[in-house]
Amino acid sequence: MTKKILVVDDESSIREALSKVLHAEDYEVVSAENGQEAAEVFAAEKIDLLLLDLGLPVKDGWETLAWLAGVNPLLPVIIITGRHAQRELAEKMGADALMEKPLNVPCLLQTIRELVNEPVERRAQRAKSRTSGFRCVSCDNELFREMLNERFTTPFPCHELKKT
Repeated sequence: MTKKILVVDDESSIREALSKVLHAEDYEVVSAENGQEAAEVFAAEKIDLLLLDLGLPVKDGWETLAWLAGVNPLLPVIIITGRHAQRELAEKMGADALMEKPLNVPCLLQTIRELVNEPVERRAQRAKSRTSGFRCVSCDNELFREMLNERFTTPFPCHELKKT
């Protein structure tokens, strides 16, 4: 049975890229560009996993997560964000994983596989206790800067820090 993933991000390029990657892995994908749209999709369709950005218009990611956790506390949720230092709050709010952008796609796919195949009993116990199983993948800023330097010839201000 094909698992359905809801991708919620305000950037269409991210939604499209994730949809392509997930379709290639045989997942069914639905998407939303804000939290309100996500709630509407969630009410209309059976969703097996949620990929959720935090910086959303209309209803932000935290508000969306709180609402969805109230409706279905067993829904696996992976937060995808460009914001740093969100791990503690993500774990407290009931997310199963937090991945910083730019995303490590192989790690994201592995996390998705683990979460959608997790037995319901184990998931219920983990959701109840909220003690273990949280996954966090930080952005490798140095690697990201190297990738940007290869792509762009204009230097970035963060590379030209002046000592005071």
